[in-house]
Amino acid sequence: MGNILRLFGRRIIALPFMILGITLLVFIVLHFSPGDQATAALGENASADAKDAYREEHGLNQPMIVQYLTFLGRLCTLNFGVTTPPESPISTMIAGAFPVTLQLTLWGVVIAAVVSLVLGIIAALCRDRWPDQLIRVFSIAAVATPSFWLGILLIQWFAVGWRILPSGGYTSFFDSPSKYFTSMLMPSVALAIPVCASLIRVVRTSMVEELDKDYVRTAIGNGVPRGEVLRTNVLRNALVTPVTVLGLRIGYLLGGAVVIEMIFSMPGMGQLILNGITNQDINLVQGVVVTIAVTFVLVNIVVDLLYLLINPRIRTV
Repeated sequence: MGNILRLFGRRIIALPFMILGITLLVFIVLHFSPGDQATAALGENASADAKDAYREEHGLNQPMIVQYLTFLGRLCTLNFGVTTPPESPISTMIAGAFPVTLQLTLWGVVIAAVVSLVLGIIAALCRDRWPDQLIRVFSIAAVATPSFWLGILLIQWFAVGWRILPSGGYTSFFDSPSKYFTSMLMPSVALAIPVCASLIRVVRTSMVEELDKDYVRTAIGNGVPRGEVLRTNVLRNALVTPVTVLGLRIGYLLGGAVVIEMIFSMPGMGQLILNGITNQDINLVQGVVVTIAVTFVLVNIVVDLLYLLINPRIRTV
């Protein structure tokens, strides 16, 4: 418990510096991106005086460091500013879209973890036999399948062809639980399959390495049931590497969710960032990117703690 608290404390201390680095990087990249906020807000036909007045009103003529400090000050109060006209509070827009992206990512993580764990264990226990070969073919085919292409195929099969699932859209769980699950099923599967394909190989390799160790043969030779050895020793030790890989893959799932949302017409962060790029709305793009990046950092802190809980060797150092 002491090591867990120390790790948690170190991560919490480092968190403000990581967020500061994220905001600085995002601000610099978008500050030097092509496009003029005044022109994007007022239109190409706006007069030079009107554009100058807009820049003066929104602090765009201020030195870069002043603009960054102003941006940081707004972030401290979760204020991302307003969009280009028609002006809307970006914080309110993110508050409505982020839960959709977060739910899609979580469903993707759950599906990827469950499928990879089950198939990885089966492949390891049936090493070099037909189930192992079949799962290997599936994982190789799935890892080579982009999420957006799989999403289009799923729409063609289940929505256009067989008409058993909606082709897109999002329904809140509180409005209709059944419609919620049907609306989340295809996007979650399309997002999870490429990730679970690579995780299957990781789980299988970790399990095989543990099964080949002497303590497993000794325990089984002394009469300990094979199932108990697998459940209490092999599986726990073999999970360390897959959990680490899954934590790193959550960033891919978050980024992939933004693309998948566009394919399935879901009102998430993908729609917001597309609107921001299309309208050259730097404030909107900044708000979305910073929110996703900070979420990725927080998720990785949770994964670090989970890694520590699973790995008993670290806990006893």
